Amino acid sequence: MATTLLIVDDHAGFRAFARALLEAEGFLVVGEAETGEEALRAADALRPEIVLVDIVLPDFDGFALCARLTERVDPPAVVLTSSRDESTYRRRIGASRAHGFIPKNQLTGAAIAALV
Repeated sequence: MATTLLIVDDHAGFRAFARALLEAEGFLVVGEAETGEEALRAADALRPEIVLVDIVLPDFDGFALCARLTERVDPPAVVLTSSRDESTYRRRIGASRAHGFIPKNQLTGAAIAALV
């Protein structure tokens, strides 16, 4: 059975790219969200195993979303992503409960699988 995944990013083009890539690599993308609030509702409804979260979102940042997702009973694995380099967020990534960080230009199914 394929690993279920929710994509959270405010850019429709990236969501479409990530969905096509990850589905081609064996993940089951169960949903997409544009904002943190949409992501919380989608995570409750869809119960994905993994949530791929962009750090920059329109309502609150990916770190806040990560904290809210991982405080739940049976939380999903959260993987953070950004178009910016990891060094920009290194301290905050290390302090978060995320399983890790993948730059958007290095996103692959294998990169996600290596973190979760």
